[in-house]
Amino acid sequence: MASPVTAGRILQLAWPIVLANSAVPLLGLVDTAVIGNTGRVEDLGGISLGALVFNFVFWGFGFLRMGTTGFTAQAAGRDDSAEVRAVFARALLMAGGLGVLLLIVQVPLARGALALLGASSEVEALTRDYFDIRIWAAPASLGLFSVMGSLVGLGRTRQVLLLQFLLNGLNAGLDVLLAGVLDLGVQGIALGTAVAEWITFLAALAVLARVFRRERTDREPWWPLERIRDRARGRAMLVANGDILVRTLFLLLGFAWFTNQGALFGDDILAANHVLLQLVSLSAYLLDGYAHATEILVGRAVGSGASEAFDRAVRLSTGLSAASAVVLAILVLLGGPTLIRILTDLAPVRAIATDYLPWTATYILVSFAAFQLDGIFIGATGTPEMRNASIVSFFGFLILSLALVPVAGNTGLWIAFVLFVLLRAVALGVRLPSVRRARFTGGSVGGA
Repeated sequence: MASPVTAGRILQLAWPIVLANSAVPLLGLVDTAVIGNTGRVEDLGGISLGALVFNFVFWGFGFLRMGTTGFTAQAAGRDDSAEVRAVFARALLMAGGLGVLLLIVQVPLARGALALLGASSEVEALTRDYFDIRIWAAPASLGLFSVMGSLVGLGRTRQVLLLQFLLNGLNAGLDVLLAGVLDLGVQGIALGTAVAEWITFLAALAVLARVFRRERTDREPWWPLERIRDRARGRAMLVANGDILVRTLFLLLGFAWFTNQGALFGDDILAANHVLLQLVSLSAYLLDGYAHATEILVGRAVGSGASEAFDRAVRLSTGLSAASAVVLAILVLLGGPTLIRILTDLAPVRAIATDYLPWTATYILVSFAAFQLDGIFIGATGTPEMRNASIVSFFGFLILSLALVPVAGNTGLWIAFVLFVLLRAVALGVRLPSVRRARFTGGSVGGA
């Protein structure tokens, strides 16, 4: 029997994800701190643009995690363990194929990505060094998305925590060793990340196999081939994943536009904005813990047809997330200068980043609404709405930045960036009532 939806249950699901997610941007902080204190501003810029490229290359396929979570949670809500395994098999097959494809097209992919980014020639060369090494982790990175999606959908957030700590512990240790001790610089950062991802992916497969054995309630084959090959279910998953892909690409385009516009102001502002984005990323991953809990509870409510559980999950998780956003924004305002000093010893970068801390805190304060709505729509497989909201918010951001940057410089860019996340929340919020009605009054449910 499913656990009742309470604030305690949400926190029970969310706290391992909060800790696991915090390890992701903390890794970025380690990367930034190692280079910021042992390298030059060009090295820091190379890490910034290198990370941006892989936001597109790897995070662009984040649908392998999000889509898997929604369909898995709904299947779990129906107590259909065979479909849970079939969902994972479809996701893993897609991840493997896409990972190999990225390896095949890596040369034109790198050239195309660098052609779109504006930076000095030295920063661009360092970015290419980073790319040429990190790309070899593509199959492992994408495969890990599918494993994490299954674990989150099943509510196995503690296993996610352990795997994320393994990944980031290995990664941070290797970064310090390779880039700091052995002085391999940007190449050491990339190599450490690639090795850590492969090791963690293999460990994650073993963990998920153990979870499947414990969750199994059916007598179908371990890999239910008929379900895996089912055209209707496969088509529903492909369509949902396509929607999430478009959604993610437009969000990443927004971050790319923000970074690229900052690069046009010079290497110092590029580096300062990158440092501040580490604080934004840290807060986003912390708040996303509530969104992950919402995905699980909303997906199970949709799968079991429990509208009251849906409403309660949305209400309680959003309240907790809003309160946490207020606390995080205050902490960034008060502790931001200290974090900036830790992240870099470059005086011009420190000064610029400190000046823009209030805008960073403002972004964090208002961003929780978009994260929570993402969690609701992922759990309900409301992927067309997610796709449309990201498109609308990106073009709104583009127009706002083109209007504000010429008159207010980097300040105008930050104002437009804050409005970017607000626009996404509004675009999702207006569609929530209709998605809820469709799921509980006879509308179609993805994967059902």
